[in-house]
Amino acid sequence: MEYNIAVVRGDGIGPEVIREAVKVLNAVGGKYGHTFHYNYVLAGGEAIDETGRCLPDETVSIAKASDAVLLGAVGGPKWDTLPGDERPERALLGLRKELGLFANLRPAMVFDELADASPLKPEIIAGGLDIVVVRELTGGIYFGEKGLKDTDMGPAAYDVEQYSEEEVRRIARVAFDMAMKRNKRVTSIDKANVLESSRLWRRIVAEVAEEYPEVALDNMYVDNGAMQLVRNPKHFDVIVTSNIFGDILSDEASQITGSIGMLPSASLANGNFGMYEPVHGSAPDIAGTGKANPLATILSAGMMLRYTFGLMEEANAIDNAVRAFLKEGCRTFDIATRDTVPLTTSETGDKVASLI
Repeated sequence: MEYNIAVVRGDGIGPEVIREAVKVLNAVGGKYGHTFHYNYVLAGGEAIDETGRCLPDETVSIAKASDAVLLGAVGGPKWDTLPGDERPERALLGLRKELGLFANLRPAMVFDELADASPLKPEIIAGGLDIVVVRELTGGIYFGEKGLKDTDMGPAAYDVEQYSEEEVRRIARVAFDMAMKRNKRVTSIDKANVLESSRLWRRIVAEVAEEYPEVALDNMYVDNGAMQLVRNPKHFDVIVTSNIFGDILSDEASQITGSIGMLPSASLANGNFGMYEPVHGSAPDIAGTGKANPLATILSAGMMLRYTFGLMEEANAIDNAVRAFLKEGCRTFDIATRDTVPLTTSETGDKVASLI
């Protein structure tokens, strides 16, 4: 089979980790008889430098014509002085909107070999940890009405949190469908004791739950949810929540695993189209040093094979190669111990590719 992938190398360590993910994808293609065609496009800081815009029209067009998008990371202090709408990170919002990517999947797993890296007590994560945060990605306060106005207290700024019933319904169905393939448990996180939008959210999620009688649903306020993620993370299997709450909670969930460099993500549209990227940022402070951990990007490529291309065996091959990498005692700089010599970014990609 042949597949077309739009690739955004991005900024900072983005090009380095993308290079290793491509290396592993090519190993998968060689083993299973697939050909992956890579269409490299600009977005983020690199696009600003070359075109003056963080998201050129050509990038959107090529992405829409591709089967999936693989993205490194965008942003960095070089562009911090630009207005908000012109900064590199705005490219991500633009891609999500233009491509209809409304569902963000962020797995947070504690690998047995990395349990010591978690900041949580061993007894809390004993036996492993496997959570998926399903975050609504194209609605809520990030995309709501915003502006400036005068008030009795002086100039003020505002951002509106708004959700329609259908926006909540479609993301809830993604969460419940995922729960059916896992442990049949969904936790919906909101702030229904304060926010009208959260009250609508809770009502619609409850309606969707009736379509999935095998799945247990519980509701949790976001402040309690943040606390329970560190106090009792095994309570969670699939978490479904709004854009802003998901942004915060998925980062918290990633930190309890021990390293943000290990965590992939997928952003999905209706159908099979998706954009795949590591959870971590562009980390410009280590760009070019060989210290970047490419495993999150490699695992993101595995999610692409699973969710967009439907290549389950091939996706499992990537997951198993990363596990074998860790079981052999191989480590990158961010997860190295005193007893290990860390592999560089390129060496890590070579090793994982060899284990496919």
